[in-house]
Amino acid sequence: MADAKRIRAYRRGHRSEWLAAAALLAKGYRIVARRHKTKLGEIDLIARRGDLILIVEVKARSSLAAAMDAIGRESARRIEGAADLWLVRQPDYARLSLRFDMVAVLPWRWPVHVENIFQGRS
Repeated sequence: MADAKRIRAYRRGHRSEWLAAAALLAKGYRIVARRHKTKLGEIDLIARRGDLILIVEVKARSSLAAAMDAIGRESARRIEGAADLWLVRQPDYARLSLRFDMVAVLPWRWPVHVENIFQGRS
């Protein structure tokens, strides 16, 4: 039973990230990385348009409010640290702008892109 639940959650996560990526592609962003793993944590999506880099947290929830509430302070710190590790490995990192966004995947709606979900150090 627990394994089936975990498998459903894993599939839901993949489907949500795919929908979020499609929504960002439709807005003119290029997906640079999906599920980027670092020693500090994982970044769901990294997208780019010009010199703007989006570090995107994807949340599948029943409402936008629930999705926004799902990103806590500790989660934000983990994402910021992982973003710093990714950013310093980029050859053009000095000219890049970094923004932390969220894409909420809600039932029966196109994904909602929320800009500047939290302010990072970068």
